[in-house]
Amino acid sequence: MRNLLSKLVLFFVALAFLFVPTKVQAHGLLTEGSQGYEVSILQEKLKVLGLFYGPVTGYYGPITKRAVANFQYETNLSSDGIAGPATFLMLQDVEQMARVVHGEARGESYIGKVSVAAVILNRLEDPAFPSHVSDVIHQTNAFTAVHDGQYHLKPSSYAYRAVLDAMKGWDPTYGSVYYYNPELATDTWIFSRASVTKIGNHLFAK
Repeated sequence: MRNLLSKLVLFFVALAFLFVPTKVQAHGLLTEGSQGYEVSILQEKLKVLGLFYGPVTGYYGPITKRAVANFQYETNLSSDGIAGPATFLMLQDVEQMARVVHGEARGESYIGKVSVAAVILNRLEDPAFPSHVSDVIHQTNAFTAVHDGQYHLKPSSYAYRAVLDAMKGWDPTYGSVYYYNPELATDTWIFSRASVTKIGNHLFAK
């Protein structure tokens, strides 16, 4: 009886795979010629980033491939135009960072927005902080926007662009891993950090 149940389970697992689109089934990738809901979501994300200019069709054609390749290039991935796990993870990281930038610096100049994104990236390189974007962002009391809910606001196009510019290497903070508004800060510990530069209302520090 146990052998029969095992065979039935294997049969239904195999049957389920028959209904998965071939390209995704074989490679776990979205490539030119793929189509469906996942492609539509990808196109929507790229459109928000200002990299996809065509209509959202759910079909992975040359326009989508070019947009994916451009995104990969801007985020230091291999720009092959194929949307795989690394590309989708990077899209998620950019989304989370843009939410922090929008929540923390939407009243700041563009360079101020880039600076907030740069701090997140600098923390990723610092062994004193977590090594993944999500963990850095959601570290306890790391960012006011996460704590007070502004993180859930829809980011502006400038916030997304600022993240991409920071990922391309623009760091106006010169390697800072902290920033704060000296007029609003209540935690005296932050004042002990060595200030590097002031951009808008924020002091950046190491």
